[in-house]
Amino acid sequence: MVTNIQTTQSLKGSSLGLMEAVGQSLANISPTLTPALNMGAVVALAGQGTWLVYVVATIALIIVGLNMSILASRFAAAGSFFVFISRSLGPMMGGLTGWALILAYIGTAMALLAGLAIFVNNTLAPLGLTIPPIVSYLIFGALAWYLAYRDIKLSSRISLIIEAISVTAISILVFSVVGKNYSPSVIGTQITISAIPLKGMFEGVVLAIFSFVGFESSVTLGKETRDPTRNIPRAVMGSMLFAGLFFTIMAFAMITAFKGNATAFGNDPAPLETLLGYLHLAFLSTPVYAIASLSLFACVLASINAGSRLLFSMGRYQFVHKSMGFVHASHQTPHVAITISSVLAVLGPIFLIDKGAMNTYDIAGTIATFGFIFVYLLVSISAPLYLAKNRSGSMLSVLLGLIGSCLMAAAFFGSVYPVPAYPFNLLPYIFIAYLLIGMAMLFRLKYVSPAILERVELDLEGNEGAIIGKK
Repeated sequence: MVTNIQTTQSLKGSSLGLMEAVGQSLANISPTLTPALNMGAVVALAGQGTWLVYVVATIALIIVGLNMSILASRFAAAGSFFVFISRSLGPMMGGLTGWALILAYIGTAMALLAGLAIFVNNTLAPLGLTIPPIVSYLIFGALAWYLAYRDIKLSSRISLIIEAISVTAISILVFSVVGKNYSPSVIGTQITISAIPLKGMFEGVVLAIFSFVGFESSVTLGKETRDPTRNIPRAVMGSMLFAGLFFTIMAFAMITAFKGNATAFGNDPAPLETLLGYLHLAFLSTPVYAIASLSLFACVLASINAGSRLLFSMGRYQFVHKSMGFVHASHQTPHVAITISSVLAVLGPIFLIDKGAMNTYDIAGTIATFGFIFVYLLVSISAPLYLAKNRSGSMLSVLLGLIGSCLMAAAFFGSVYPVPAYPFNLLPYIFIAYLLIGMAMLFRLKYVSPAILERVELDLEGNEGAIIGKK
């Protein structure tokens, strides 16, 4: 009997170039989502200083990105940080990292499916049509599964094209309104930081970090990218720098477009529609939100691609069920891991259906952000340790690791204090409970099947298994 499942077959090596890797990271960031939805929450806290909040968040994540690049430039793997941190801190911490990052990517897919339901209905509203959120979740979840299942190169290129179109469209809209509503006093108020609420800025940085999460996701394509130890760090840093510049400019420009009324911007559930109204182009809300919807879909697809590569690598090492490590014979994609990732991404928002799409977006997005911050913290700790073990460390690498670790610890602290309102006050504890479950599974693995952990350590030192491009 012919089967399409081969446990020994590898992913499609060297099938992606630099642009596809950039497309993966940019799609996971979903730059259009920030001015269309996320930025309003930051503006509500930081007011006229929102642009400076994004500058601070950009600097923080540049430091984290440099720590990532230290590791990604030395070896590449489908398991990304699961493998990286196993190399520096041991397979137990590596396994916990993979556990957290799976939650981060699949949680992002859940959040973005909810956001997509909102944007699709914004697209259809002028036509007098609506789609029930559950129908939207099923349709777009199935479409993301199909594209991820078929071909990573196709899905990465589609993501890059979608992001290029959506960023261009949003930029044209915002700067058209800026040209109409330009005021030197509004510009001066934003540049003069004396009126900026400092407490709101500190709280806003945590929210701003959520705009960037996923910039590292091209690392999960290390086994499928040409010259990965060169192209992956470029994709990580290039996409991060582009996003930081875009968000900073958009924050400044959108408050200017709102005539300096940060309160109105912060309370506006549909800022793009408001900007179209300023231009007397409300009839264009359907195509504008359609483009924004495509950007959110690209992020769902990128999140499923990234999450499935982690499940694939962890399945190969049997940290999760070994079927996760199966590869489709024809498409050379981790089809079982992709299917599981897609199903979980759809089940999450369906489980929260009674909360409404916006609350589902906020809850799933917050949980996902905890996962990213935890991994960014461990990466910042691991990078200088890895260099020190290989006698190539320096004071600069130690400093970068220390600053990155402190910034991520501060970001997590800022998300729990002051104590947020219900149900967000419970989410940090849910995340910690999730980590404890993962730790319990790893301890069980250590005592029931210690040979698996030993094999991980051996494989991480060789050219077999999940690692390629080691130097």
